[in-house]
Amino acid sequence: ECAPRGVGGSNVLNLGMSFANNSSPRKNLYANVLSKVRNVMISRMAKPEEVLVVEGDDGTIVRETTKDTDAIAQYKTMRETLVYLTHLDYEDTENIMLTKLALQCDDKSNEFSWNNLNTLCWAIGSISGAMNEDDEKRFLVTVIKDLLSLCEMKRGKDNKAVVASNIMYVVGQYPRFLRAHWKFLKTVVTKLFEFMHELHPGVQDMACDTFLKISQKCKGQFVLQQQGETNPFIVDLLKNLPSIVSDLQPHQIQTFYEACGHMIREQTNQLKREELLAQLMEPPNASWRAIMNNANADVTTLQKQETIKEIGKILRTNVRVCSAIGHPFVSQLGKFYLDMLNVYKTYSEYISHAVKTEGEIVTQHANIRAMRAVKVETLKLIEVFISKSEDPQMVANKIVSMLYDPVLGDYQRSVPAARNPEVLKLFAAIVNRLRGEMAPGLPRIFDAVFESTLSMITTNFTDYPEHRLYFFKLLKAVNMYCFQALFSIPSEAQKKVIDSIVWAFKHTERNISETGLDILEKLLSNIQAYGT
Repeated sequence: ECAPRGVGGSNVLNLGMSFANNSSPRKNLYANVLSKVRNVMISRMAKPEEVLVVEGDDGTIVRETTKDTDAIAQYKTMRETLVYLTHLDYEDTENIMLTKLALQCDDKSNEFSWNNLNTLCWAIGSISGAMNEDDEKRFLVTVIKDLLSLCEMKRGKDNKAVVASNIMYVVGQYPRFLRAHWKFLKTVVTKLFEFMHELHPGVQDMACDTFLKISQKCKGQFVLQQQGETNPFIVDLLKNLPSIVSDLQPHQIQTFYEACGHMIREQTNQLKREELLAQLMEPPNASWRAIMNNANADVTTLQKQETIKEIGKILRTNVRVCSAIGHPFVSQLGKFYLDMLNVYKTYSEYISHAVKTEGEIVTQHANIRAMRAVKVETLKLIEVFISKSEDPQMVANKIVSMLYDPVLGDYQRSVPAARNPEVLKLFAAIVNRLRGEMAPGLPRIFDAVFESTLSMITTNFTDYPEHRLYFFKLLKAVNMYCFQALFSIPSEAQKKVIDSIVWAFKHTERNISETGLDILEKLLSNIQAYGT
């Protein structure tokens, strides 16, 4: 794929092997030229996607607000080129990089600049995996030590922000090294915790993103009892969690919680894993209990704007942790599942009443939008858990069975403007995951969503685009995994299923029409397989 036009891939491979051979006269002939190319590439490296701290138009350091897709594409090309150049002569690449880094750390050289340090560190991060493990260790130890001392040496918020962003980028690119060297890994993560208290724009976001990346790549190291440590790192982390996240914004805290979830998942002892999960989730659980206690005394407290927002934050945190931990999240979900469905039902009733008394315009009011956001997060949490579940029968009996009235019943009773398309998305995911286990519940699902959704999406080809997309995904899942259960619904409903498939493949939206054709093809093959 990387071969130039008109040049065969095998020829390029042979050329690369010829250069890689130390005794190759061609490699020696071009050694000086290639060294200059390395120097230029390192000096002009494009910015990678992970870097969020950039220099603004006014010369100050700011957080990047939009992705520069051209720079990202250029970075990928330059990274690939520099990796090839490193394979040809890693010693020369290392010497160039360490020489440039030494100049950045030398106050007398006057070489330090944000651009020089940025391009150098972006280049260092780009060649991850291009050296063998021993060479990489020696190289990276020097780089990290120099960058940490540079961070201590430099004065000024902008200077520290630039150095911090480069430290975070470089360490995030070398998980192999971090997994093999616990002390360096611990030092790096501790430094990330320090950066989480740095209020300079972009630094906290990048610290949290880097912590998540390292947690995903090195998760097993944090739950092991490391030599010289009294506890696994995750135990001490959870003890200090409130102070670590004290200066973070809600979305950053949710990223932090997801990172911890990846670590906890690696604990193979079920009891210890549940204890760690309970300790991680204690702050949001305490907030949830306080809200529920207030609601038990006076249900109208759930209508307060700050309460609705707090519930939304708690649910989003649970979604992130569930996506990381997977099925073991069941111990956490069981603590508040019924309360969560009761809140869902309460908000549904409040929204329906508001729409009936004030009209559909009320769905645009801030408090109604916030309540609907809570409902969406509730559905998302259930969907994520079910998609990660490993016990379909338990999920069908204890999770899905509780959804019929508060979720499906609410969908059926609500006015079209108040119906959440995520309900259809959730039940499509449920059928895809549980398959035949959902066959007994199919009549109830169709009774709740079929007629009510068809009345919304068949008047034209444009209204309610999300509803129509998820409706046909649900139909596709049912046809795929619960085909025989279609004969348990009334014959009139069966005819409408066929009509809706025909209507789908005639749709002007390509994704809808292709889904309709897929459903039709599977339907015909099912009829052929099962007979009449």
